[in-house]
Amino acid sequence: ASERLDNIVQNLLAMTRLESGLIKPRRDWTDMRDVVHSCLAKVGKELAGHTVEINISPSLPLVKLDFALFEQVLVNLLRNAALHTQADSSITVNADAEGKECLVTIEDNGPGFPPDSLKNVFEKFYRVPGSKTGGIGLGLSIAQGFVLAHGGTLTVENLPQGGAKFTIRLPLETGVRPNAEAADE
Repeated sequence: ASERLDNIVQNLLAMTRLESGLIKPRRDWTDMRDVVHSCLAKVGKELAGHTVEINISPSLPLVKLDFALFEQVLVNLLRNAALHTQADSSITVNADAEGKECLVTIEDNGPGFPPDSLKNVFEKFYRVPGSKTGGIGLGLSIAQGFVLAHGGTLTVENLPQGGAKFTIRLPLETGVRPNAEAADE
């Protein structure tokens, strides 16, 4: 119960910071593998019993982002997937470059969203009718706000075979990357 309460308080604080305009991403070159593995460590309890598959392209370059903010995006999406799927279901995290964008997807094989709810899932305090207790409807709204703060987009769709798919698109910046310089020295 204390972890649930802490999560609610953290989400309320994050939403307040978003709405007040206080969130300014502190971007730095980041390896997407580091962010994903950090998120998995944070939501390990929620994902217990789920099969989690990670597919990060070896050719994905470093991405300039705020590690903590983007980590919260993925944590919220993974918690949402864990909450709304059966314990024996699978969750897949994919990351790759597509053109001038970093594309990150999180897919599950749960029930997906009722079609009439898809347009509302990113609204503050929106909860899908009949959904399990445990949240107050801020996680997806915060995730979208943090992605928008990075100049990206976050969308959701139901998969034809069942389940939901969240797609994050972030701009890929070009230029000399600090890790590349260090490797040359």
